[in-house]
Amino acid sequence: MKTMTCQQLGGACSRTFSANTFQEIAELSKQHGTEMFQKQDAAHLEAMGEMQQLMQSPEAMQAWFNSKQKEFDGLPENE
Repeated sequence: MKTMTCQQLGGACSRTFSANTFQEIAELSKQHGTEMFQKQDAAHLEAMGEMQQLMQSPEAMQAWFNSKQKEFDGLPENE
């Protein structure tokens, strides 16, 4: 199991997510993002806006995703 923060995943806070795969951690981050959107958290809304701009380019989005996958893969396993 590995851990990443909301900020590492493009978000706005230091909340941590732990999972065995990058896909699992991305899903946890997405759920957190949905929660923050519902609360209209300003910092998270700004981060979401930046992600939406990135999503305008499939190539840029894929490059971002690949870099985060690589970052996850390079993390040490939780103690």
